[in-house]
Amino acid sequence: MLDVTPLLAAVDRFADRLRAAPESRLRRGAAAEGLALARELSLRAQRLETPDHEPREMPDAGAFAVADQVSVAGRDLAEALRSTTAASPEMLDEAVGLIEKAAQQAF
Repeated sequence: MLDVTPLLAAVDRFADRLRAAPESRLRRGAAAEGLALARELSLRAQRLETPDHEPREMPDAGAFAVADQVSVAGRDLAEALRSTTAASPEMLDEAVGLIEKAAQQAF
């Protein structure tokens, strides 16, 4: 079982920054970056949990919901990594790297 604490910490930091961002920053790209990240994290979680099903794309719920979408998708992935035997430390490291990269690009 993987220790997903680094993933949860990275997700929480990025989601908190999105929640605190002014609307102008969200509209200039931070929300789009967050949504792209949430969609990628969600796809990775779905592939781990149900590899025999086609993943569903997370909808765009708007700039003010993107922080929650990142948080939910990140926690879903953390649970999938924690509970799936197919998960690896490399998958965890990749996910943390994706979050860090998204945070750099958004802010």
